[in-house]
Amino acid sequence: MEERGFLAPETETVASEQYRELGSAAQTVSRETAKAMGFDREEYRERVTSDVVETARDALFASLLVVSVGTYEEFETFRETHPDLDVRENGSDNVDHAVWHVVPFADTVVVATYQNEPDAAVATLRRIVHGRFYSDVV
Repeated sequence: MEERGFLAPETETVASEQYRELGSAAQTVSRETAKAMGFDREEYRERVTSDVVETARDALFASLLVVSVGTYEEFETFRETHPDLDVRENGSDNVDHAVWHVVPFADTVVVATYQNEPDAAVATLRRIVHGRFYSDVV
C-alpha cells in the first residue's frame, strides 16, 4: 500500500484553513497558465474571473488530499481496523485494487475500486470526496 497527497484535514476548520491557504497558489497557477496561453492584460482580466481562480483552488485542494492506494484486500484490512467509519464505496466489487480517503470530521472512509489505472482512480476519488464532503465546508 502507498499513500499519495499531503492534505488530511482532521476537522472542518482545518479543511477550511488549508483551502484558504491555497488561494494565492490558485491565483499564481491561473496567471501563469493564462500567460502560457498568450493572454494579454485585457484578455486576462476578461477571462480569468474569480470563478476561474476558485475552480483552480478547488482542483488544487482536491489533488493534494491524502489517498491510500492498495489492493482491495488491504482496504478490507483497513476497514476491519476502523469499524467505526462509515464506508462509502464506489465502483465494482469484482476488481483487485482500491483507493480510499478518510474524512475524519464525517467519520467516513470513501473508497473507489479499480483494476488497472491507479492514477485515474486516485483522481476520481479526490473529485468524489471533494464534491461530497469538502466543498460544503471550504
